[in-house]
Amino acid sequence: MARGLGKGLGRGLDALFQENQQDELVEDISLSELRPNPYQPRHEFDEQALNELSESIKVHGVLQPIVVRKSVKGYDIVVGERRFRASKLAGKVKIPAIVKQLTDTQMMELAVIENLQREDLNPLEEAKSYQFLMDKLNLTQAETADRLGKSRPYIANMLRLMNLPHAVKDLIDQKKISGGHGRTLLGLKSEEEMISVAKKVIAESMSVRELEKYIKDLNHTEAKPKKEKKKPVFLVKHEENLKRHLGTKVEISKSRKKGKIAIEFTSEEEFNRLIALLENTQ
Repeated sequence: MARGLGKGLGRGLDALFQENQQDELVEDISLSELRPNPYQPRHEFDEQALNELSESIKVHGVLQPIVVRKSVKGYDIVVGERRFRASKLAGKVKIPAIVKQLTDTQMMELAVIENLQREDLNPLEEAKSYQFLMDKLNLTQAETADRLGKSRPYIANMLRLMNLPHAVKDLIDQKKISGGHGRTLLGLKSEEEMISVAKKVIAESMSVRELEKYIKDLNHTEAKPKKEKKKPVFLVKHEENLKRHLGTKVEISKSRKKGKIAIEFTSEEEFNRLIALLENTQ
């Protein structure tokens, strides 16, 4: 029963249940006995898509049974929450379902797999699904990748989106910027910069490649050390002569037509000494 869930993503949810599908009984279960999968990482459903599915169910009924697990107070939905919600909207009282015996771990895995197979899934929702599975089952990135039929670098790359500021995450959720933009923005040093540049991406319709170049140039400019202007030899010589004569640090700065001589003193007594010395020199 539900064997090999860890390798199931590539095969699809239908394939996970094909082995015994023909022998299993499809039951009409009352909608009032059903509750959503408690491990479902998805909390929001597209209202327009649900209404469209509801209209289809009114005409054709539910074409594919949902999958449920028996619980103390009825049934938990394993796969098919959209069909369940749309059936309620369509005014249905019952829904065709196949009852499976599944562990909590299998319930979690299947909830994530179903979520990952959505056509309207955005990159941030995908990243949240991986994080949800890792947190709930205490999995490493490698273990998560193995269970879902993905590579570890792919999982790691997607999870980087979780480090973005909330304001940038919202832009990905709203499909104003892509996941590629989001990962590229992580190359900036501060959250303020990420938010500011994300707005620039939208305003200027920047591609991911253009953003990469922009951030590379920006970081290069910030990191470029300011070249220290080398002081002319004759000024250094004058500084040394004055230092010996006055007995304190002297700094000369000079442009083409003007400049200044700064003489350092550290006490009132030294100030008076220097004044007297300069006046006597005159």
